[in-house]
This record gives sequence, structure tokens and C-alpha cells, in this order.
Amino acid sequence: MTSPDTPPSESPADAAVDAAPEVSTSTPSPGVTCVTVVGELTAEARKPLIRVVTDLLLGDQPPKKMQLDLHGVTFLNSAGLSTVVQVHRMLEGRGSELQLLVGTTAVARPLQLSGLWHRFQIVDGRHTP
Repeated sequence: MTSPDTPPSESPADAAVDAAPEVSTSTPSPGVTCVTVVGELTAEARKPLIRVVTDLLLGDQPPKKMQLDLHGVTFLNSAGLSTVVQVHRMLEGRGSELQLLVGTTAVARPLQLSGLWHRFQIVDGRHTP
């Protein structure tokens, strides 16, 4: 029980809001790197995702094609959309191709509503060469 002067304790659901997502990489085939994002793609996702992409682009063998696997994304807001656009620009500047692997309405709908759906190469599947 809380008094008017005591704020309610933070619930586990509140603690999970805006938590940084998990970002991992794999190489499904030569020259192709898959970056998988699991969780919410919001402002909190920007730093870990951009860090991974930057490290890949500055590595010994930058990918010719990058797949951004968004199947595990549960929420995508405007800050997350902006981050995806930033990744696209980073890759374009290095002559690399970006594919978005989309399989949920949590990702597809914001891309469609924002008009960005047609800007990206969208693949409805996982790790396609």
C-alpha cells in the first residue's frame, strides 16, 4: 500500500518498457551478414544497433549485403524507423545492400503507414541468400 507521498513501486512491465533490444549477427552465406534485432525497436535500440552496423562496416570484410532481421521486434516507433533509415544510409554510403526481413505486423504496419515500405527491399522470410 502506498501513501500519497510515496510513489508506487515500479512493476516488471514498466521496467521492460524502452529496454535496449538484443542485437546479434550471423553470416548465413559469404558476403551476407544478418543482424537480428529482438525486442522493441525504439530510441533505446539506436546505440546498440548502430554500434553493431558500424563495427561490421569498419571490419576487415564489410558485408556486400546486410539483412536486418526484424522478426523478433515486438514494437516499432518513429525513433526505430529513423534508426532503420540511418542504417540504410550507412550501408548505401559504403556500397552495401540492405534487406529488411519482416514477418510481423508490429514492423510491417509502421513501415507501411510511414511510406517507408517502398524505400526498402522487404523480404518476408529469414536469412535468404
